[in-house]
Amino acid sequence: MNISFEGKRILVTGAGQGIGRALALRLSKFGGKVIAISRTKKHLDTLAAEDSSIETIQANLENWDSTRDTVKKLLPIDLLVNNAAVAKLESFLDIDPENFDATFNVNLKSVINVSQIVSKNMIDRGKGGSIVNVSSQASQAALKDHAVYCASKAALDQLTRVMALELGPHNIRTNTVNPTVVMTEMGRLGWSDPEKAASMKGKIPLGRFAEVDEVVDSIVYLLSDHSSMVNGITLPIDGGFLAQ
Repeated sequence: MNISFEGKRILVTGAGQGIGRALALRLSKFGGKVIAISRTKKHLDTLAAEDSSIETIQANLENWDSTRDTVKKLLPIDLLVNNAAVAKLESFLDIDPENFDATFNVNLKSVINVSQIVSKNMIDRGKGGSIVNVSSQASQAALKDHAVYCASKAALDQLTRVMALELGPHNIRTNTVNPTVVMTEMGRLGWSDPEKAASMKGKIPLGRFAEVDEVVDSIVYLLSDHSSMVNGITLPIDGGFLAQ
């Protein structure tokens, strides 16, 4: 499959590390002009050192007004990946309201905010586009100590469907990818306990966690013209976890 993003301006949030970082590098390799947003400057600095063609922007997506100002200055954007997310794990009985607000501000509210700016400009320019929201298998499966995270990702899936419905007539496609545990640096650390890892892998028919490139491959496909009739889907990248 020949994929090129030549002439495309692509915005990736949460691009300092993990999936977002790998995605930014891949999209740049495929010819796209990548704008990478992260909250952490040191992550952006190392990304820029690895690929100087990537434009890096430090921003706190929890701040509605400053985020809008930042994204407006980056227009036009042809393709958008809302990857930024936080996970503050605690039991249902111990949910902290500040952690709740922080989780929904990044995992849902920032997606609305950034996507509004980008999609309105796409419509004004008479251009179509593709938006990919990075969700999780946790949107569809209850996970212990993940109540708020699960809820935020379930809301993101439904938001994506409504975006697909309302933006589709403007030739703007919106989809999600829903990975299982991914072997990012944080993923390897968080699932380093063999007993904990074995418990989760035992629920995955393929018997392993996802590699970063396996998630990136799916996002690239959904951004590309090869998925031109794909709109409003939630795509599990979970080795069959949700099939059970």
